Amino acid sequence: MASQFREIIEFFDRIGVYDVLLPFLLVFTIVFAIFEKTKVLGVEKIEGKEYSKKNLNAMAAFVISFMVVASSRLVQTITEISSNMVVLLFLSVFFLLLIGSFYREGELVSLEGPWRKLFMVIMFIGIVAIFLYGIKTEDGDPWLEYVLEYIVDNFDSTAVGSIVLIIIILIFMWYVVQDPKPSGDNHKGSDHSKSKH
Repeated sequence: MASQFREIIEFFDRIGVYDVLLPFLLVFTIVFAIFEKTKVLGVEKIEGKEYSKKNLNAMAAFVISFMVVASSRLVQTITEISSNMVVLLFLSVFFLLLIGSFYREGELVSLEGPWRKLFMVIMFIGIVAIFLYGIKTEDGDPWLEYVLEYIVDNFDSTAVGSIVLIIIILIFMWYVVQDPKPSGDNHKGSDHSKSKH
């Protein structure tokens, strides 16, 4: 027998809360926040201070949200991408929880140095994969599957080899060009020695 909560969730599904309302609120919030941050629609001065035009930002975000919700394909893509991103977020939190089991009580669990950059790259790759998986071709197949099949089928071709070579060269150039960051202790010591002289 279905519980009352399950029936409520099914009722929300029938009236379109998950297909219309929640995607609308998500798109409206993100677009409105971007407009407020960038102030792309202009600002107004009140008592010498600049404020973003909230009415224009809200109206533009409202219209964009309605246009997105009007397309069932866009709503399905947004729903799939956002749900998979939540899974990726949970994986990172669970990973930090597992790392935290090796720390003593009161120690701050955080990733520093190259580990942080490595996991940022992993997250970026995960987001790109989720995005490619969420967008479907006309046949209904995800772009990620199409890209992987293309790479596997043409792995020994010149195009794929050139792309891999360019990526390796870019990574090598980034590694060589980046400036070494001096430690804070050396600067403090040098400043301290200068003040003595």
